[in-house]
Amino acid sequence: QVQLVESGGGLVQPGGSLRLSCTASGGSTDNYAIAWFRQAPGKEREEVSCISSASRRDGPIHYADSVKGRFTITRDSEKNTVYLQMSNLKPEDTAVYYCNLLVPGSEYWGPGTQVTVSS
Repeated sequence: QVQLVESGGGLVQPGGSLRLSCTASGGSTDNYAIAWFRQAPGKEREEVSCISSASRRDGPIHYADSVKGRFTITRDSEKNTVYLQMSNLKPEDTAVYYCNLLVPGSEYWGPGTQVTVSS
């Protein structure tokens, strides 16, 4: 049973940066794409970014239009971890951020990490 745990959230001022981590345990995630989602109060959960499996080194990476040029997703196979580097943060980036792993027959979510962008 794969478990995902997010970390790295917190309170940051507008224009600041944070790096979120999504660490998997219970199995390697190398063969699967992993995505970051976020959910702001009163809004639906939305996909922020997605990275291809580790075996597809040059595989596609997707970013939502709202974060293009500010967020970067990467993965470290040795640590079984996917990162989301967030820069030039805006108040509208405030949300709970979740990582998501979709494998045949199952879907896994982490508990989320809160990101608050406020002065």
